[in-house]
Formats: sequence, structure tokens, C-alpha cells
Amino acid sequence: MAKRTTRRNRAPPRRRRAAPRKRATKVARPKPTRPAKTARRRGAPKAAMAAVAAGRTMSAWTAGEIDTAFRRFAAANPHPEGELKHVDPFTLLVAVVLSAQATDAGVNKATGPLFAAASTPAAMAALGEETLRDYIKTIGLYRMKAKNVIALSQLLLSRHGGEVPRERAALEALPGVGRKTANVVLNVAFGEPTIAVDTHIFRLGNRTGLAPGLTPFEVEVKLEQVVPDKYKRHAHHWLILHGRYICKATKPACDRCIIADLCKWPEKTADSPPPGAIV
Repeated sequence: MAKRTTRRNRAPPRRRRAAPRKRATKVARPKPTRPAKTARRRGAPKAAMAAVAAGRTMSAWTAGEIDTAFRRFAAANPHPEGELKHVDPFTLLVAVVLSAQATDAGVNKATGPLFAAASTPAAMAALGEETLRDYIKTIGLYRMKAKNVIALSQLLLSRHGGEVPRERAALEALPGVGRKTANVVLNVAFGEPTIAVDTHIFRLGNRTGLAPGLTPFEVEVKLEQVVPDKYKRHAHHWLILHGRYICKATKPACDRCIIADLCKWPEKTADSPPPGAIV
């Protein structure tokens, strides 16, 4: 007997599926073009770049003023020396390579024990990269620097008989050695009248107006042009020490500057050398 259909057991009516909505085709809109970013030059501190801007608007130093400035540097410090500890060209080369983006004091702290263990290219190469890292791990970028020091030690042995070359091209062909490092080695180890431009000299050259330039190389070329030959041997050390301790990035000590009267910086806080300075 057929079952009687009631409201309770009646199957629910099937719902009709709605027709799928048509998606509106999106019109591709051109993305707004952003102005191309200009590559930022690395290694140029704000203080240095501000000095660049000022240096390019100052009046140039006269030959007489430049001679006077270096005569005063020579009188105040007849035999200037760098602050990186070394005993020969090889240890100097290693110390300068390690000093990139590091302080001389920090490098000296690490190289004391290091040079006691390995002070020749052969000993350094035998030390190995991993062991070298342990000696210099307190210095920034120590992994890359360890790799470069071991590699340059091996190249000195294979190409130069274990000696540091006196030619710029040969020095700059070594791992981790650029123009500044080569200039330091040529000047300090071999007495060449080269001028290595670091952060301090770059800032000083632009701030004082002595040698304005947008890059360290431009400042170096300018210094080569204006520094009298008789002062070039020690010009690097005089300028770097003056930039490090007197013409500092922040709060330059103009009141202790022996070339304050010659300096062209419009924001200097003194117009004459300190009492007792040789002028």
C-alpha cells in the first residue's frame, strides 16, 4: 500500500541554483611610475657629505696659506706616526686590511696576540682561516677579513717570494687591498709620498676647503695637486691625526686648531690658533 504523503514526510522542494554572476572584466590600469632611486654612495657619513657641500662653495686656499698650514703641522709634530701597531711591511699590510670599518685601537687589541702567533705570510697561511677568525672576531666583518688575509698571504708566497710588493698595481691585486690600503703601505712601509684618504681626511679636506671633492679619490687627487712636495711624505699622517682629534665629525675643536685662521669653514668657532701655537 502506497504511503500517504503528508506535510511532515513531504520532501523539501529543490532550490534552484542561481545563475553564476558574470565577473566584470577588470581593465588593467597602468601602475604609477615611481621616480628611479639614485644609488647611494656607501661610506660617506653625513658630516662628511655636509662638509662636501660646504667645501664646494668656499673660496680656495692660496699656495701661501697651504704652505703655512703644513709648516705648522711639521712644527707641531715633526715625525708623525700612524696608530696601527706593526713591525714590518707584512704586519702593516694585515693591520690596514683589518682596520676597514674598525678603529685602530680595536685592531691593535686583536693583532697583538695574532702577530705573536703569526707574523709572516707563511705562518699566517699555516694558521688557517678558521683559527684566524678566533683571533680577530672582535673586529667588524671578521669572517671576510680572515678570508682575505689568508688569501693575500698565500699570494705573497706564490707570487712575491713572501715579500710585500712595492708596486701599487701588485698591492691592489691582493685580496682585501684597495687604493687607500695600498697608499698607506706605500707611504708608511716604503716612504712613498702617497696620501691615503680615509673618512677623517675626506671630511677635513671638504670642511676646511683645502681639498674639496665628492669622493675620496677626488680629495686625494686635489691634495696631490696642492700639498707642497716637501710635505707630502708626512701629509697623510698630519691630516688624519688632525681630522681624528681636532677636526672631528661632531663638535670639532676649533679652539685647539692650529690652522683655525686659515680654515675656510663658515661655521668654525675660532678664528685664530690657540695661544702658544707656532704660527
